[in-house]
Amino acid sequence: MTDLAPLIRKHLQQAQRILITSHIRPDGDAIGSTLALGLALTEAGKEVQMVLEDGVPAAFRSLPGSHFIQTRPNGFFDCIIVVDCSDSQRVGKVLDGYRPPDVVIDHHLTSNHFGKINLIDPSAAATASLLAREMPRWGLKITLPVAENLLTGMVTDTLGFRTSSTTPEILRQAADLLELGADLSGIYLRNLVQRTFAAVRYWGQGLAKLQRSETIVWTTLTLADREIAEYNGNDDADLINLLSAIQEAEVAIVLVEQAPQKTKISWRGLKPAVNVAEIARSFGGGGHKSAAGAEMQGSLEDIQQKVLAATRLHLQQIHDSRVKRG
Repeated sequence: MTDLAPLIRKHLQQAQRILITSHIRPDGDAIGSTLALGLALTEAGKEVQMVLEDGVPAAFRSLPGSHFIQTRPNGFFDCIIVVDCSDSQRVGKVLDGYRPPDVVIDHHLTSNHFGKINLIDPSAAATASLLAREMPRWGLKITLPVAENLLTGMVTDTLGFRTSSTTPEILRQAADLLELGADLSGIYLRNLVQRTFAAVRYWGQGLAKLQRSETIVWTTLTLADREIAEYNGNDDADLINLLSAIQEAEVAIVLVEQAPQKTKISWRGLKPAVNVAEIARSFGGGGHKSAAGAEMQGSLEDIQQKVLAATRLHLQQIHDSRVKRG
């Protein structure tokens, strides 16, 4: 991979007004990376706007600097940065009326390199890990608030350093952030253990409809489910990670109705041979080999049938390949 550090450092040094954004329905890595980079650039004397179309979910509002995040940009920027986002569509409407981003920093396997400068490393376990590696090379200081945000991104994207993407590098980075004072136990508790009453009620709605066909497990969350549970988010409240613990499964899927004709799909591949990013890509989505997503138009029932058919086909192809190898 070409060393882009000198070029990115020059861009950051020359810029004064900087916009940082990430994807819709932001997760811990998107929010942590946005805040970490934004706070570090602010510390360096830059005028920074951190913008996420959907704002900050309640679970992440205790992060240092979260109150600075806006839902719309304002004014002119001489540098636009997108973090933890694989394509321009997933940014939402934040960049409407603005030029393409100057810098994209991402770790998704399916990234389509939509920036002028693209720092993409699929081997990085989280975008926050990529930032922890590169920010000092850009002349940016990792203070305690920055460290808290970086560690949040790392912990959430690796499910507490449990995913197959966890590397020796990210564990060393986490140790460095702990030495700066980052609260690993608190981050783990807030983001991977604690859930609101409404979120657990929402899980209950999905678990009541849980289905299994051979090695695929799946469920749906409808708009009615969200209303019954009084859950305010438009995500699955991390139900997909709970389904990933099912011993008999090779793939777990959650379909979340966003609107009457719009559904978000999350896949988790639970065996090394499974590449759910390939399945998601066939529906215009993307992600990682073991965790991917897509958004589709149509009725929930029709989408469910298409998703299950594509997932079964992928698993059948894996099976056929094993048979051919003997």
